Amino acid sequence: MKKPTRILTLTALAVASMMAFAGCSSAASADTAGDPTGGTPATELRLGYFANITHAPALIGLQEGIFQKALGDTALTTQTFTAGPAAIEALSAGAIDATFIGPNPSINTFIQSGGVSARIVAGATIGGAALVVRDGISSPSDLKGTTIATPQLGNTQDVALRSWLKEKGLATDTTGGGDVHITPTENAQALTLFRDGQIDGAWVPEPWASRLVLDAGGTVLVDEAELWPGGVFPTTVLLVRTDYLQAHPQTVAALVQGDLDAIAWIVEHPDTAGAQINARLAADTGKGLSDAVLTRALAHVSFSADPHAETFQTLVDHGRQAGTQKSGSIVGLFDLRPLNGLLQQRGAPSVSAAGLGEQ
Repeated sequence: MKKPTRILTLTALAVASMMAFAGCSSAASADTAGDPTGGTPATELRLGYFANITHAPALIGLQEGIFQKALGDTALTTQTFTAGPAAIEALSAGAIDATFIGPNPSINTFIQSGGVSARIVAGATIGGAALVVRDGISSPSDLKGTTIATPQLGNTQDVALRSWLKEKGLATDTTGGGDVHITPTENAQALTLFRDGQIDGAWVPEPWASRLVLDAGGTVLVDEAELWPGGVFPTTVLLVRTDYLQAHPQTVAALVQGDLDAIAWIVEHPDTAGAQINARLAADTGKGLSDAVLTRALAHVSFSADPHAETFQTLVDHGRQAGTQKSGSIVGLFDLRPLNGLLQQRGAPSVSAAGLGEQ
C-alpha cells in the first residue's frame, strides 16, 4: 500500500504534548493528573468511537495498544457507532463509560440532562467535514428541492447543514420537509444512494466526504473549514459520563493520557500512520480505504487534545437555529483538569475551558 503523502500538521498543543510525553510512562503519569484524590481505579472502561478518519486518535489508540497501556490493569472494551446520537443513547443508558464523539451530541445530552450527564475531558480532531453534491449544483440556490443526507438527526454534520441552509435562506424541518429535504442516513448507505442518484448530496465527515468525491464523482460545495475563523472547528471530542468521572478520576486521566499519546504517535509516524489507521478501519468495517481516499481524507483533518471550548457557544446557537436542540446553558460542560494536569507536569501549555467548566 502506498503511504499517504500528507497528514495535516498537528496544532501546537499536540506537537508540544508529543515532545513532552516522549519517553514517559503513561500509566504512572495519568495517576497524578487532574484531581486524583478520592474514587478508585475502575476495573473496566467501556469506550465508544466511530470507524471514521475523524476518529483517528481513537483508531490509533486501539490499533497500537496505546489506550490499554495507559489504562494499566483497567480492562478496555469498545463499541463502534455510526453517529453521535446513537453513542449518546448508549452513554446515557450506562452501556458505555466514555466515547469519542462530535460536539453537538455532547451539547445536547448536557443541556437535556440539566448539566449532569457527561463532561468533555479532551479534544481529538479538528476539521474534516464537507457538503458534497452531484453535478448541476454549484450554488446554494441550486439546492432548493433537493434531498441531502446527514449521518443522523441532531449529529454534528446535521446541525452544520441545517444552520448553513438557514443562513442561505433555505428552510428545513426535522421531518424532512422544507426547501431542502434532509434525510438522516448512515454514511455507507448515503454513499450508495448518492452513487445511484437517489440523493443529491450529503454533509458528512471524513473519509465519507472523500469517498463521495473520489468514488462517486461528487463535488465539494462547502468545506466546513471555510465557515470557521482560521478553519478551526472541533469535529471529535472525548466525552465521559459524569458519574464515571467522579468515581474513577484516575482512570479518566489515563484515558486522556491515551488520547494524547495516540495524537503524539500520529505525528511521530507520518509515514506509517495512514496504514495503521486503515488497518483499524479494515478490522472494524471489513474493508479499508483506497490509497487515494485515505490520502485525501487525512489532508483535511488535524489532531489536537484541545477541544476548542471557545467554539461551543456558536455550536449551541447553530443547534437552536437548526431546531435540533433545546435552549440551555452549557456552563459546566468541560472538565479539563485531567488534561491540564498532564500537560502541566510536562511543561506543555494548558488549554482553556472558555468559562464553560473546570480547567
